[in-house]
Amino acid sequence: MTISATDVTFDESRMWVSLSDGRTLGVPLAWFPRLDNATLEQLGAVQISAFGLHWEALDEDVSVSALLEGRAATGDAA
Repeated sequence: MTISATDVTFDESRMWVSLSDGRTLGVPLAWFPRLDNATLEQLGAVQISAFGLHWEALDEDVSVSALLEGRAATGDAA
């Protein structure tokens, strides 16, 4: 079974990712500096795909597999 994101929301310090298997992951925005420094409008412009999350304007990609493994962004991408 492939697990994918179905929804993404944010609070002041976390990104909440709902998954197709019913789980919801909460990860610190500090793990992803581009997201941590983004406006609410920019955060809301997320594109959800079978592989993960993409923010075109922020040049940020976060894979579901990285979130499941607890990996923060490293270098220019997650």
